[in-house]
Amino acid sequence: MSAGTVDAHVAVLRIGTRGSVLALTQAGTVRDAIIAAGTPAELVVVHTAGDGSHAPVEQIGVGVFTAALREALARGDVDVAVHSYKDLPTAPDGRITLAAVPVREDTRDALVARDGMVLGELPAGSTVGTSAPRRVAQILALGLGLVLVPLRGNIDSRLARVSSGELDAVVVARAGLSRVGRLAEVTQALDPIDVLPAPAQGALAVECRADDLATTAVLATLDDPPSRATVDAERALLAALEAGCTAPVGAVAEIVESLDDDGRVFEEMSLRGCAAALDGSEVLRASAVGPVSDAVALGRAVAAELLEMGAHDLMTAVATP
Repeated sequence: MSAGTVDAHVAVLRIGTRGSVLALTQAGTVRDAIIAAGTPAELVVVHTAGDGSHAPVEQIGVGVFTAALREALARGDVDVAVHSYKDLPTAPDGRITLAAVPVREDTRDALVARDGMVLGELPAGSTVGTSAPRRVAQILALGLGLVLVPLRGNIDSRLARVSSGELDAVVVARAGLSRVGRLAEVTQALDPIDVLPAPAQGALAVECRADDLATTAVLATLDDPPSRATVDAERALLAALEAGCTAPVGAVAEIVESLDDDGRVFEEMSLRGCAAALDGSEVLRASAVGPVSDAVALGRAVAAELLEMGAHDLMTAVATP
């Protein structure tokens, strides 16, 4: 049996994951779904170069996490890799196929603040921890006088910085808190009108080797077409802007029901996107609606509008020391 092929009679599918509580929980849902569909599966922890680092994510790059899983997959050390989809690069990897995008969680960012406060109640000068330049830019643009500080670590350590009084609040993905059972600590789910989430936030990417047709077929049962379509639109926008997953770019797509001229209900996709200056001095926003079947084209169209508004210059200025 070659490294790129899983024999139909192999007893257990090996699912590669990072070792954090969130990563293990996410991969565990995929394992359980595979087992429920009739195929034995187990988790295999893959250690990455970024696991022991305390540097901000924008310095080390989330690529160190996703690349290690992909290399383990390509080598045949594991048969499946589970990622937070928002962490994956937009450039395709010919060795690997995206076999499934399971049902997506809530896309919004969540605030966990002291004394149960929402964002607008935090006094000027309050310290807010976040790991994402996208969040920094959009929160600064609200003009609330908050001080944004870098944030690393697992969910427990991030939330502990609020409960210990070290920070007044942190902003994290609501989906992560939901998956590890800590939604009760959320003091506000941030409205995308104020803070657009990262492209693909709340979605998982389940990958296997491109030549592994048996595993591809098993994983296909986990795929949720509406979730995949919304993520396709958001990531097409990100790719067209030539921006990385840590860039100050936000996007969220939704499938909505509309009425045609004869009063018949049909589905279409709405997409909102933004590109921001890291200091919050400017946020460009664009949106469009189109057929669900043209999700990628919709993403490119909204990106083209942002580029016409000056997003390229804005992004270039962000990248310049």
